[in-house]
Amino acid sequence: MKKILLGLYAAVTVALLGWGYYQAIYVAPDEATMHEIQRVFYYHVPSAMLAFLFFVVSLAGSIGFLAFRRNHPNRAQISDAWALAAAEVGVIYCTVVLITGPLWGRRAWGIWWTWDARLTTTLVLWLIYVSYLLLRRFAAGPQMQTLAAVLGIFGALDVPIVYMSNRWWRTQHPSPVMGGGENSGLDPAMMTAFLWNILAWAAWGLLLLALRYNVEREQQKLAALEAQDALESI
Repeated sequence: MKKILLGLYAAVTVALLGWGYYQAIYVAPDEATMHEIQRVFYYHVPSAMLAFLFFVVSLAGSIGFLAFRRNHPNRAQISDAWALAAAEVGVIYCTVVLITGPLWGRRAWGIWWTWDARLTTTLVLWLIYVSYLLLRRFAAGPQMQTLAAVLGIFGALDVPIVYMSNRWWRTQHPSPVMGGGENSGLDPAMMTAFLWNILAWAAWGLLLLALRYNVEREQQKLAALEAQDALESI
């Protein structure tokens, strides 16, 4: 039954991704100043929003691990699995942001990269969570999960800084398109395409999150059995 439901969810996700592509490329109107390159918006901005979402999930998992690690070890391991899985998915989305941003910037601004506040803080966010994943991959010992949780919490502190950067400082990025002022907002057809792509890429991210969480939980259980066998053999 779980496999059937997973297959149905995956099929719906693929359909949503295809529909989101159709909306972004064929339905949304041409932007007046940037023209076709503006269509990167329908992938760049949803990816940034979802990166924030998954880093917040990782933050919650990291906090949960630290809160439960002494008195509720099973809850702590569940929280840690969510933290790791969400960090991995968040890094995927943040990587998409850092790839699509320069592609868009090269055509819109005439440059691939500039060290403004929004770009720099986004790169720092990506580097912190890549460091988190490297720590999880190559470090060993009983304190590894604790160190990773602390690093995950530290990394999440950069999320609001990235979000507010073009409000707090003058940046190469324009003022916020939505909720940024009197003349901000999207054409209704653009908004429809934007929302469909948020839904589609959120569905894809949640699928990855669930699959990666299940894999990590199986690895945790296997590691616990191996540790128990090692103790019994002494």
